[in-house]
Amino acid sequence: MPRAILALVSIALSIFALADCIQTTDDRVRGIPKWAWIVLIVIIPWIGPITWLLVGTDRSGPAGAGRPGRPRREGPMAPDDDPEFLRSLDEQIRRERREREKGSGAGEDGDGGSTPSGEDGEPRSTS
Repeated sequence: MPRAILALVSIALSIFALADCIQTTDDRVRGIPKWAWIVLIVIIPWIGPITWLLVGTDRSGPAGAGRPGRPRREGPMAPDDDPEFLRSLDEQIRRERREREKGSGAGEDGDGGSTPSGEDGEPRSTS
């Protein structure tokens, strides 16, 4: 049982290090060329992957920059993250509330409780 766990950990470590090495840009690789790191990771279990993770790549970078070498997205990622969209949505909701309050206020001022009507005289839907 312990041998099986060690074997699985060794395989997982090698796969992780190999994927990390392949995804790392060439300017971040230290020491030997990238192809040599890949060979080292695959050929020498435990030592190759651990060496790659400790000294093979330059992991320094701006704090909070995410993974080095990956392009960062500029601007909002989704409409609900866009401050301009949220602002316009908030304004639209406020405008609809004001119109609704105006319509319900007109009904109370002696309109006889009839349905509030829009500018064209047609009944407005209150949804």
